[in-house]
Amino acid sequence: MRNLFGHSAFRNPSVLIGGSILLLLLAVSILAPLLTQYDPQAIAPRFRLKFPSDEFLMGTDMLGRDVWTRVVHGGRVSLLVSAVVAIIAISIGLAIGLTAGYIRWLDGPVMRTMDGLMAIPGILLAIALVSLSGASLLTVIIAIVIPEIPRVARLVRGVVLSIREEPYVEAAVGLGTPTVKILIKHILPNTIAPLIVQGTYICASAILVESILSFLGAGLPPEIPTWGNIIAEGRAVFQRAPWIILFPGGFLAVTILAVNILGDGLRDTLDPRMKKRLGA
Repeated sequence: MRNLFGHSAFRNPSVLIGGSILLLLLAVSILAPLLTQYDPQAIAPRFRLKFPSDEFLMGTDMLGRDVWTRVVHGGRVSLLVSAVVAIIAISIGLAIGLTAGYIRWLDGPVMRTMDGLMAIPGILLAIALVSLSGASLLTVIIAIVIPEIPRVARLVRGVVLSIREEPYVEAAVGLGTPTVKILIKHILPNTIAPLIVQGTYICASAILVESILSFLGAGLPPEIPTWGNIIAEGRAVFQRAPWIILFPGGFLAVTILAVNILGDGLRDTLDPRMKKRLGA
């Protein structure tokens, strides 16, 4: 953990670039009410399909709504979904991975269940859940979380399988240390670094899946501004008003790129084998 928060991590260009872009996007999303002067859901037909200008930085859509206002407010939804999905997926996947990796008789049944979940295409599973339960923020989060849990569980299980054979773990077992204490004190700290890296990729995947669901009409209700909803609404008038798609699409691409760059930088910093390979 010291490498993550120490100066060595912040010397990594990928961490600096990815982290800076994400902090900027987060600040813009949080301050969205202060950075905009229009209601993201207010309809103003007299302003429909206005070209980007001083008054409308990113133009307006077919209902006269300010695209800039909708894009920055949509960022709040996308970033919130990604953060919540990452936290829930890592928490549940960590518990499953620790249990399956350390308790040998549970390993087979638990991991075969995880393999079964991974065999189901994530997008199709998400669409099915949203179609059955209705479009809401909670349903979208659950639909995105379920496919991510097996990936976290497999990652943690792999770490546990290698750590549980270490001499200090075997010594703790020989001394009669309770299983829960061994997991928390000796094994859990070794999973933190890979989980941090995995968390960044889950965030990027969650943002993309939420946008895809919204674009397909299986995500949040159309009146809620999300990047996927904005892009979906702009399809019908793309030739006449391409800015309705280009601006939210650009924000979406930059966000996912920044998260992936940050994840690569953290992987290079936290993985000793990668640091040695890079000559760090």
